[in-house]
Amino acid sequence: MAEDQTLKTASSMPTTYDPKAAEQKWYKYWLENGFFGAGKRPDAEPYTIVIPPPNVTGMLHIGHALDCTLQDILIRVKRMQGYDALWLPGTDHAGIATQTKVEQKLREEGLSRYDLGREKFLEKVWEWKEHYADRIHEQWGKVGFSLDYSRERFTLDEGLSRAVREVFVRLYEKGLIYRGNRIINWDPAARTALSDIEVEYKEVQGGLYHLQYPLKDGSGHLTVATTRPETMLGDTAVAVHPEDERYAHMIGKMLILPIIGREIPVIADSYVEKDFGSGAVKITPAHDPNDFEVGQRHQLPQVLVMDESGRMNANAGPYQGLDRFECRKLLVSDLKEQGVLLKIEEHVHQVGHSERSGAVVEPYLSTQWFVDMKPLSQAAIDAQRSGKGANFVPDRFERSYLQWMENVRDWCISRQLWWGHRIPAWYCDGCGQTSVSRDDLGTCPQCGSEHLRQDEDVLDTWFSSALWPFSTLGWPEETEDLKRYYPTSVLVTGYDIIPFWVSRMIFSGIEFTGQTPFKDVLIHGLVRDSEGRKMSKSLGNGVDPQEVIEKYGSDAMRYMLSTSSTPGQDLRFRWERVEQARNFANKIWNASRFALMNLEGFTYEDIDLSGQLGTADRWILHRLNDTVREVTRLIEQYEFGETGRYLYNFIWDDLCDWYIEFAKLSLYGTDEKAKKTTQSVLAYVLDRTQRLIHPFMPFISEEIWQHLPHEGETIMLASWPIYDVKWEAPDAEKEMNLLMEIIRSVRNIRAEVNVPMSKKIELLVRPADEAAFAILSGNEDYLRRFCNTSELAIRLDLANPEKAMTAVVTGAELYLPLAGLIDISQEMARLEKEVQTLNAEVDRIDKKLGNEGFVAKAPARVIEEEKAKRQDYADKREKVLARMAELRG
Repeated sequence: MAEDQTLKTASSMPTTYDPKAAEQKWYKYWLENGFFGAGKRPDAEPYTIVIPPPNVTGMLHIGHALDCTLQDILIRVKRMQGYDALWLPGTDHAGIATQTKVEQKLREEGLSRYDLGREKFLEKVWEWKEHYADRIHEQWGKVGFSLDYSRERFTLDEGLSRAVREVFVRLYEKGLIYRGNRIINWDPAARTALSDIEVEYKEVQGGLYHLQYPLKDGSGHLTVATTRPETMLGDTAVAVHPEDERYAHMIGKMLILPIIGREIPVIADSYVEKDFGSGAVKITPAHDPNDFEVGQRHQLPQVLVMDESGRMNANAGPYQGLDRFECRKLLVSDLKEQGVLLKIEEHVHQVGHSERSGAVVEPYLSTQWFVDMKPLSQAAIDAQRSGKGANFVPDRFERSYLQWMENVRDWCISRQLWWGHRIPAWYCDGCGQTSVSRDDLGTCPQCGSEHLRQDEDVLDTWFSSALWPFSTLGWPEETEDLKRYYPTSVLVTGYDIIPFWVSRMIFSGIEFTGQTPFKDVLIHGLVRDSEGRKMSKSLGNGVDPQEVIEKYGSDAMRYMLSTSSTPGQDLRFRWERVEQARNFANKIWNASRFALMNLEGFTYEDIDLSGQLGTADRWILHRLNDTVREVTRLIEQYEFGETGRYLYNFIWDDLCDWYIEFAKLSLYGTDEKAKKTTQSVLAYVLDRTQRLIHPFMPFISEEIWQHLPHEGETIMLASWPIYDVKWEAPDAEKEMNLLMEIIRSVRNIRAEVNVPMSKKIELLVRPADEAAFAILSGNEDYLRRFCNTSELAIRLDLANPEKAMTAVVTGAELYLPLAGLIDISQEMARLEKEVQTLNAEVDRIDKKLGNEGFVAKAPARVIEEEKAKRQDYADKREKVLARMAELRG
């Protein structure tokens, strides 16, 4: 920052961290200085993520917070690694979802869209969009997302609308877009077609109605079953399997449709399962997708018996004008009266409901626009199988993707809405021709007539969303951004929309750019409540990210969400885990503040790691180096949960609980040279630690880093730490492990006999060998300080003292002559427990090494490590047993 470094000291750090103040300050600073902007490193390798655009329908939910936090982590890491990192933001117009919200608001005012008319209604929707887009921006800022706002897009902006028309026209000219009658998902409340993803299936207790259709010649009847008896009014055949001998003599005969009296044929079609039910199936081509296909094969008439609002039409005969469910009740009563209804069985089945209006979805024959999917899906399948497709993480989701592609149906892309990309097709009243154009038409290209009508419908929201990775970068123009940042690097999204969005982006990218639109597809799970339930309004178990931030701060929420996630797996939201993350942030703050109190006047230029480093110094640099390597590797593999574990263990245990405590000896000592070395190590390690935690906790890391000796304007642009072999010090790790094990053991013994740490004790140590003796002799100061000894003796020839508490560690035996404080029986009981623990460990390893499968598959290194562990446990056991024998006398 522009502030003088001398002012940024521990004394200017509050005693407690204030998330709200830091979040507001630093996000404003980052924005004002343009740190989020891409394109400033022309020679660097590009790294691109386009945000899955949230719908402009309301506030972002906790799932958005997870999804975007993972993206922000990746972008921040890559930016620090020197990439030209672009995270492109944007929002989706969300046709039916947004229109439904605005219509609901109008209904509260006693109005409908028809009262306003198309133009005035769309003005209302644009007002809604602007309001909620602003709220989304505000939320992005509160969570700290480092988005390049200069490149923000909206699916209805001018550039994306041009891309949508271009795609429509190209597909139409290739014969891959057509208009025709097909069965689609119909929402009778919203009066529009729906995509598959807009249909929610719910388990409903209903009935299975068994009906008898009599043969015209009076020779018998056929029994059929249906869960929707009202659709029988549109039946145009009954089908049986061609090899079903029971009905062979009936094929070709005519049946009389009850109530209506229409004659319908008995047809043979292999679609029928002859061993299921009666083996006879009613065929209603206008109200069932499978029946539609059967009807196409047999040239059956298509009788639609409902209108767009779900009311029965003239083809329903006496039931015209009734709601479909009212019709069902009356029809069932009439069928009973005529003796046609054999029985009604209770039947639980999945019924589609509109995600937006809640209405029961009706399979409905309608004239719509469709995309012929087979050529597009086959190209995507070929790319995937040839190794030119996307890399799914976890890879099991590739199967979901391919399964959808291999079984894809033609895509209904028209919607009976006003909000969206209007279909670029015009119908001429003069010559009756349909014209498709990139530009608005004033006259008919066929006959020159000015009597043109543009199609009233709009395109499915997913049609524009499918183009998102390249339309946002300027396609169909060959823009500099498109050349530089496409294909994108990774798509981060939930598993629930692989078929509906991921798949469509892939086949669209291949069709229009010749490339798969992203290298990796990182699939995460859903955020569920603490009981594992899906969050929903009906359950009242949703979590508002703003509430979490208000209570615990953005960094705590980000850290909890990202490090609780495993690729592809759902995670449970628990408030206590957010609290733990907040406590972790406070631990980092307090440790940093303590360190900075001992770095007063210390500058970036003062950092010097070339001097004589002590055991603790070399150890913490070694542990930092290991953490850098593992954190970098795990982030590259998208293993954020494991990354969090490494960071937590290093920061909380190694740095805070051990190194900072060890550092106090030299920081408070009189050796100025040793003090300078410790200050250098402390400043260096804290700086690198903040860089590692920054992508997860951007605000607190920036706040601390600005107080540390540093160079540069922001931690965002500080270089990512890299593994350096010069800091590898396995010998220092071995030394520290011995010291830490001794200190822990002494503290445990003190606790067992209630000797407080403030009371000095005598400690006798017998090293296992000369190497251990050298380590302990060279680090006596640490043992005296952290064991608080009145006397410390480290001797290879140490005789066993009487009435002493004992402990066996790897490399040494410890004796604490606590005269008057030790109870022999209690000490024997404690040692007995220790023997049992050691026995269990030896047995466990023996079983592992005795497992032929393990020995055959495990690397030689792993087997040797297990053998070494076994020997260590066995040696400790022998020493404990020997001590027990001494105490018995």
